[in-house]
Formats: sequence, structure tokens, C-alpha cells
Amino acid sequence: MKLFYSATSPYVRKVMVCAMLRRIDQRIEKIPTNPHESPASLVAENPLSKVPCLLTEDGFALFDSPVICEYLDGVGDALALFPPAGAARWVALRLQAVGDGILDAAVARRMESAKPIDAARETFMARQSHAVDRALAMLERESLGALADIGAVSVACALGYLDFRFGAEDWRTDHPRLADWFAPIAELPAMLNTAPPVG
Repeated sequence: MKLFYSATSPYVRKVMVCAMLRRIDQRIEKIPTNPHESPASLVAENPLSKVPCLLTEDGFALFDSPVICEYLDGVGDALALFPPAGAARWVALRLQAVGDGILDAAVARRMESAKPIDAARETFMARQSHAVDRALAMLERESLGALADIGAVSVACALGYLDFRFGAEDWRTDHPRLADWFAPIAELPAMLNTAPPVG
């Protein structure tokens, strides 16, 4: 398998955490890619010019991290990260949606902050920030478990991205249960080995 990736992408991190938890990361060749430059090699496989983009062993291109993670869940023989049915599945998928939603809002805010600021842009960034705040408040009320399903993986990668890109903003004080959950999770090998580069 081949993965078009950027080391700072939280969506790529999510995919690689899943691969490591399933012990198949060594089967993935990582191709460093800047999606903002729309390189021909990426666009040929993903017309949206986004990472992650996975080429399966038979050359089939998959993109969008939920799709790739679900595909990887069928590779190898480790315990599934996507519960097959019932309440556990819907809890995990809902948490994945919350984690991905935090990422969508935080990434959008980060991208806009690099542009000249005007009133409309400030309003947009504030809306994204409020969405993250509400999601964190929801997660504070959740009973999160081990890094053993797609929901926990998504939330962990979202919190890691907040620390990476918005480290000056203290989300932990107002969300002590969430902070206590994340502290040991952040030290697990799958999280440490996928941490974005500092500096």
C-alpha cells in the first residue's frame, strides 16, 4: 500500500494511528506530498488534491480519512477498530464525527488565520472556534475508553491537533475529565510515533 501524506496533517495522523494499532503500518509506503501544490501524482489518484490518499495493494485509490480507516480495519487480523453493529458501533461513529468535526473547524480556522484579517474572516474564525468549544464540552460529558476504536482515535487526533496548532489556548482547564483521559493516551506509541514535527 502507498499513502500520500503530509506529516502535519491530522487526518493523515488518524490513518497512521489506525495502521499502527492494527500492526500494518510497515505495509504502507509513505509518499511525502504537499496537497496545496496539487502535484500530478496526487491529482491523478485523488482529484480533490487532498491527503491522506491511500493506494491499496491492487492500485485502487481511497481518500478521506474515515474511508481509509475503515478499509484498513479489514487488513490484517488485529481487533477491529470499527465495531460491527449495535450501540457500540454508533457510539464509535458519533465520536469519529465529533473528532473529525473538531479537525474540520480547527483546520479551517488555521487556514483563514494566515490571510489578511477583515470582519468577515474574523466572524468565520470565531464560528469555527465556538464549534470546537461546544464539541469539547460534549466530549467532557462522554465516557471515553481506551484507544481501541475509531471514535477514540479520532478524538485523540483532534486534541493533538489543538495542542499542535493552538497550543497557547488552554482547553484543559475547562475540560478536566477530557484532559485526564488524553494524558495517558498521548503517551501511547501510536500517538507518539505519529506526532507532527515541532518547529
